[in-house]
Amino acid sequence: MSVTHQELQRNFEQRSFVQTLNGFDWIWASLVLLGTVYAHHYYDALMDGYEVAILYGSALGLVALGWRWKAMRGLSLAVAVISLFATWIYGDELALRDQNFFLKFLISSQSAIMWMSALYVGATFTYFLALLRRSEFIGKVASAMTWSATTMGLVGLMVRWRESYLMGQDIGHIPVSNLYEVFILFAIVTSLIYLYYEGRYRTRAMGGFVLLVISAAVAFLLWYTFDRQAQEIQPLIPALQSYWMKIHVPANFVGYGSFSLAAMIGVAYLIQDRRQSRTGHAMASRIPALEILDDIMYKAIALGFAFFTIATVLGAMWAAEAWGGYWSWDPKETWALIVWLNYAAWLHLRLTKGWRGRVMAWWAVAGLLVTLFAFLGVNMFLSGMHSYGGL
Repeated sequence: MSVTHQELQRNFEQRSFVQTLNGFDWIWASLVLLGTVYAHHYYDALMDGYEVAILYGSALGLVALGWRWKAMRGLSLAVAVISLFATWIYGDELALRDQNFFLKFLISSQSAIMWMSALYVGATFTYFLALLRRSEFIGKVASAMTWSATTMGLVGLMVRWRESYLMGQDIGHIPVSNLYEVFILFAIVTSLIYLYYEGRYRTRAMGGFVLLVISAAVAFLLWYTFDRQAQEIQPLIPALQSYWMKIHVPANFVGYGSFSLAAMIGVAYLIQDRRQSRTGHAMASRIPALEILDDIMYKAIALGFAFFTIATVLGAMWAAEAWGGYWSWDPKETWALIVWLNYAAWLHLRLTKGWRGRVMAWWAVAGLLVTLFAFLGVNMFLSGMHSYGGL
């Protein structure tokens, strides 16, 4: 008895996710877990029980992400190899940063971050050039530049982490402790979320819009570097000497990155909507259809809202441990609540009332301004218990 294609498809869909994994998937999982065990063994003296739990939890998350999104495997392996090469060159001599060719010009933390900055800005222009020329090849170049920039940014953070410990074990810390470091994290997270949707929807036409906000972050980062010498590694202040920072800050910036991406997709939506109404779909072949942009905007906000909620809860738990209370209406906390309520209302109206289209796109763009003030404006203009992140 023959089996139809539809029956085969139905049987495949009924299989559990684990049953769909192949040998390469298990090799990936083994590599990640072996690396994690090695890191635990090598750095055990520097970690407490909570940090060990974070280490293994992050490893399991990376395994799952690599299973779901194959491109993460190549990125992770490239970052691991380059970072380990840099730390091997360093040995125990931080002074080699200005002496060794590879460190000085390529893979010290500051060199890698400068490469990241140049590649992100270059990718922004290349994406728009690909959009205007309708060139698949130029679009592939833009994607390659974005992947390369993300790789160098992650290498920069990994190597910076090691450099901080070379300065002294009492100075060493995960590089998410100040505006300089979190702006790098923001650029990386936003680009990764974008690259996922680029592959998922098989379109590069959104790249220029999303990379604009990343280039803006790079511009701030460069100003902050050259004007304030912010690239210098500083010891952690007591308030930040906690394992909570390792989970609260990254979760927060998945939220910030997702909200920023949604806003820039909202800009693309408004441009496409306006051009279609004026020229009768003349731009339809360049910018994705409104339905696709609307769907990406919704998914990005839903992802950001989930992670921002987790980050807010983690922040409250950190506050209870550090300051004796879960909530104190500190300016940073108050504006975090405003951001949360803003996107909660957006999702509520989308899911219960079916709101879509131009109004929601404008709302997503306006939400970026609210998020930007919560992220940066509070540090610049308001004082409170979070003032250690100020300019």
